[in-house]
Amino acid sequence: MKRREFMQWMGVGMVASSLPVAIAACQSDPGSSTNQGVDPAAGAGTQEFVMVGTVADLEATGSLTNRSLQGNPVVVIRDPANSEQLRAVNARCTHSGCTVAWQGDRNRFICPCHGAQYAPDGTVISGPAPQALGTYAAKIDRDQVLVGL
Repeated sequence: MKRREFMQWMGVGMVASSLPVAIAACQSDPGSSTNQGVDPAAGAGTQEFVMVGTVADLEATGSLTNRSLQGNPVVVIRDPANSEQLRAVNARCTHSGCTVAWQGDRNRFICPCHGAQYAPDGTVISGPAPQALGTYAAKIDRDQVLVGL
């Protein structure tokens, strides 16, 4: 076998062996999606919750923000339609990745980068956001506000 033939076969082998890695990298990972949330009804009894603040802080500021819940910012608010319920959303804008802020006077989350607007449940009100914010289960336990992982 000549050197040139050997090098060609080695090149083909390297491309073939890296193909599965390239394919895996192009597939979406449901665990790392920016829109990934937790279905409140799924496994509520076994779901792990973490504290993001106190009820007093929520009442004083209108929202609670945790900058790194599983690597994503999370905002918790009281549902404007039912003040007994909490809403927790992944605060990373689905358009540009900026952190959205709760605007209580307007009852919506607004992205400071390009103006995307989301309803309290995370659905898109106006673009350029392509999809809704992810949601998490949230609850109050004594004086603590908890969000499900």
